[in-house]
Amino acid sequence: MLFEDVAKAFDEIEGKSGRLEMTDLLARIFEKASPEEAERIAYITQGELRPPYDGIDLGLGEKFAIEAIRKASGYPKSTVEKEFEKEGDLGVVAEKLFSEKKQQSLFRKSLSVLSVYNSMFKISRATGSGSQTMKINRLVELYNNATPLEARYVTRFVLGQLRLGVGDPTILDALSVSHTGDKSLREEIERAYNLCSDIGYVARLFIEDPKKMKEFKIEVFKPIMPALAERLPTPKEIIAKLGKCAVEYKYDGFRIAIHKKGNRVEIYSRRLEKMTHMFPDVVEGVQKLKPKEVIFEGEALAFNEDEKRFYSFQETMHRRRKYGLKEASGKYPLHVFAFDLHYLEGEDCTQLPYLDRRKKLESFLPTGVIKLSRMRIVSTPKELDSLFQNALTMRLEGIMAKDLKAKYTAGKRKFAWIKLKKSYGKEMDTIDAVIVGYYRGKGSRAKFGFGGILVAVYNDETSRFETIAKVGSGFTEEEMEKFQKMLDEDKVKRPPSNLDYAMEPDFWVHPKYVVEVAYDNITRSPTHTCGKEEGKGLALRFPRMVRIRDDKGPFNSTTTKEVEEIFRFS
Repeated sequence: MLFEDVAKAFDEIEGKSGRLEMTDLLARIFEKASPEEAERIAYITQGELRPPYDGIDLGLGEKFAIEAIRKASGYPKSTVEKEFEKEGDLGVVAEKLFSEKKQQSLFRKSLSVLSVYNSMFKISRATGSGSQTMKINRLVELYNNATPLEARYVTRFVLGQLRLGVGDPTILDALSVSHTGDKSLREEIERAYNLCSDIGYVARLFIEDPKKMKEFKIEVFKPIMPALAERLPTPKEIIAKLGKCAVEYKYDGFRIAIHKKGNRVEIYSRRLEKMTHMFPDVVEGVQKLKPKEVIFEGEALAFNEDEKRFYSFQETMHRRRKYGLKEASGKYPLHVFAFDLHYLEGEDCTQLPYLDRRKKLESFLPTGVIKLSRMRIVSTPKELDSLFQNALTMRLEGIMAKDLKAKYTAGKRKFAWIKLKKSYGKEMDTIDAVIVGYYRGKGSRAKFGFGGILVAVYNDETSRFETIAKVGSGFTEEEMEKFQKMLDEDKVKRPPSNLDYAMEPDFWVHPKYVVEVAYDNITRSPTHTCGKEEGKGLALRFPRMVRIRDDKGPFNSTTTKEVEEIFRFS
């Protein structure tokens, strides 16, 4: 398949705002694709070369793309930079300059999907002395064979700025539509994706034979999408919903999935990033476990042995550092509290009821740094509230109530799990929101160049982000300096293509960083777009920055549906 066909489809998708139209356009591409091409197209549409846990990064920034455009187009660097300042999109700049190209390639050959993907993959793997020059030259080679439209999407892809506004749900819908003309196979495809977190692998298997979705099995070292919890405001409502249920403490650490096969151990974050090298003490503990093959999930917290207390989330996050691991391990020793089991000695445990999974987990835990989450079965609101209050006295986040009979719902938010979190002051709660823009500092903040952030939540039904608050308080001076530097490096001239907004910040940024935001309550406002009805969306009143959530990605943020439920219950 020619890459030009994909570029044309992307161009049409970019002009659409409705998910159904985007789905149909993408489905047409999958209809024509071979299994190998479908795998590559799925990755490219996702803006990736491989699933997140493979850690593949193209490693090209704007400066390198500008240099490659200069070399391939024949225009001086000053012209490329001037056009970039004008357009705010290097993809558009590449398309424009190659349409008016000064030096034409004598032996241009058509680009295929596979050749473009393979070239990008080679760019990502180049390391060592001279690697940057080699990356630029490979990109120049792509440009020399690209049409202007292809150049737009090649440029955006290498910069991580594809701007299609297509989320994973749309890709899954498109695969089903490509085979049946409707979304009837979506559930089967989504189940496979949630069990491996590899959209390219799923696309390849589906195009080979759709029946493979029903037969799809868990594999060690392919992390499962984490199950997500709903929330209810009171113990009474939780018991009314679940009846007799299990209650576990909600630890304020970072969620990890641990995979073991033989002596090999891998640890993945909830963002599906491989973190194994950061936790040698945990790896050593897991290697001592009896099962030869196992996948289980837990919450990692640093523990202060002298004071017999858990460190705060911010202190625990020191263990995520890439350097000084030995020192960090000594200063912030981890306890991993295992709370669920996915796979054990060849058995898919996600299909078992919660209580059966728990019993199997208890059969080989606790041991060493790997402990079991504290769990009790309760029947009344009073019992549940007692555990909740006890969790708060231990400086934990709250509790998680779990349906005793529910299967593990990978990647889904259901009432199989219900969280009850502590309040931050009277009638105050928090959400996890994505930064989509920021503001200049004014008055006393002028010296920091930072005055606050515009944040959004994710609508998983439309695959779009929707703004919910402008956050200007809760920042320390140190944090303001950090945010200014961090966001300045990531700012763009145009709003994210998959963002619905009514309020404009001074600077837009890619939806990349997640922050926890506290608020007093939620109200209707014409200035925000979350759950918009009759011209008014939902907005946080008196929002305050609590912390950066390094352990969460933009699609793990609070959803529009969650916000609507909080608003309804408040």
